[in-house]
Amino acid sequence: MGTPAPDAANPAAAGLSLPAHVSGRHIFVGICGGIAAYKVAMVVSRLTQAGAHVTVAMTPSATRFVAPLTFQALSGRHVYTSAWEHVETQDPQHIALASRTELALVAPCTMDCMARLATGRTDDVVTLILSAIDRSRTPVLLAPSMNAVMWSQPSTRRNLETLRQDRFEFVGPDEGWQACRTVGQGRMAEPEHLLQRVAERLVK
Repeated sequence: MGTPAPDAANPAAAGLSLPAHVSGRHIFVGICGGIAAYKVAMVVSRLTQAGAHVTVAMTPSATRFVAPLTFQALSGRHVYTSAWEHVETQDPQHIALASRTELALVAPCTMDCMARLATGRTDDVVTLILSAIDRSRTPVLLAPSMNAVMWSQPSTRRNLETLRQDRFEFVGPDEGWQACRTVGQGRMAEPEHLLQRVAERLVK
C-alpha cells in the first residue's frame, strides 16, 4: 500500500483554486528520494483534478518512500520508475514525453539530484527525461529538500549557481522543522506554494 496523502482527494482542503488555463496542459513531475515525497501526492492530485495531464517519474530511492501505485492512482497514468521501461514502444528514450511537456517540476529535489543535473548525468529516469526538455521554452522547476547542513554545503551552493545559469528555476527551500529533528533552511516548499508556482509559470 502507498503512503496516504492527507487531503489529496479534497481540493478545497489546500485553499487554492487553480486557474482554468491549467486544464489540458502536459506537466511532468519528477520525484526523488526524500521524506517530503509524500507531500507531492497532493500536488499531483490537485493538478489532475484541475484537468492537467500529469506524468510522474520516480527515482529508485523515491519508491522507498511512496509506492508508485499511489501516483498512478492519483494521476491515472503510468508512473515511470526505470529508464528501461518502454511504455511507448515507438519512444524508448522518452523523447516524445519530454517534447510534449509544457512544464516540469522536480519535488523533492535532493542534494544528489541537484548534483546529477549540474553535471549532466542521466542515469535515472527522472534526469533522463529532464535531459530531453528544452529549457529555453519549457520551465523546469526544482523544489530542493534536504538537511540544513546539506543545503549549506559548498558543493550544493556551486550546483545551485550552475543550475540557475542552466535555466533551472527554484521553488524554495523553506525554513522550518525537518525530518532530522532540527530546524533550518532546506525544507521543501509546501504543496500550495508549488501549485501556485506551477500555475504562474504555465503560459496561458
